Amino acid sequence: MPLPGLPWSPEFMAAYEEALAGQPTPIGGARVRPGTIRALVVSYYNSLAFRSMKANTQSVYRNILDRFCGEPDRQGQEYGEKSAANMRREHVIKLMAARAEKLGFHRWSDAEIAQFEARHPIGTKPRLALALGLYTGQARQDVVAMGPQHIRDGVLSWTRGKTERTTAIELAIPVHPELRAIIDATRNEHLTFLVSEFGKPFTAAGFGNWFRKQCDMANLRHCSFHGLRKAASVRLAEAGCTPHEIAAITGHASLKEIVRYTQTADRKRLARSAMEKVKRRTLSD
Repeated sequence: MPLPGLPWSPEFMAAYEEALAGQPTPIGGARVRPGTIRALVVSYYNSLAFRSMKANTQSVYRNILDRFCGEPDRQGQEYGEKSAANMRREHVIKLMAARAEKLGFHRWSDAEIAQFEARHPIGTKPRLALALGLYTGQARQDVVAMGPQHIRDGVLSWTRGKTERTTAIELAIPVHPELRAIIDATRNEHLTFLVSEFGKPFTAAGFGNWFRKQCDMANLRHCSFHGLRKAASVRLAEAGCTPHEIAAITGHASLKEIVRYTQTADRKRLARSAMEKVKRRTLSD
């Protein structure tokens, strides 16, 4: 593919990224105005920081950034066409606040978990997938690689794929009796617990699409596999686990989100305790 412009110029880097991806350049794809946020994004795609990430992480980042660049502001101008030099800290804070709810995955409720279980009984692959997500708290890229060989003496030993090249923290997750029962009840002749209809290990994306269909079948179109990771964290918090205890299961690198779960659980327990005190006081009067 021809690479127009000077090396490191926005149009050069845009064409370079397309060449690396092995895809034809879309019409107008190489026309990136210098100094814009879109030009900054293109430059980031060629940085060592981005290129050192795993392919699935790159895909997630690209989807978020490309979607942001194409999103119009209140005046109808795409954010990608705005001047990067004019972006200030307060602008970023407002943008992040506006996306706080939109970017989050829905957390499964106990009722939704029960609804999925009613549609997919023990012994089926969807039920096993749900249990693996709920009782290990791991992401889909990890769950699809898990197999019987990772469990020894009732403990599942694992290193999260996302942190494999960085912290590489080894997890030792005791296998919950419910998960053990579901694994035992599900036929498996492969090195991974979950395989596609062709008997091959799932890719993370392929598994996500497959699990999405299983949720649809249970009339849970707003639920996703990632939401099980949140549900697992909340269940641990409501059981009284500390942030560090939860992280020992889920493998979270940051305790910020976990602390929020435990604080919410603590407020619920305190509220119940407070109301019980009010009841006792009322009965004694």
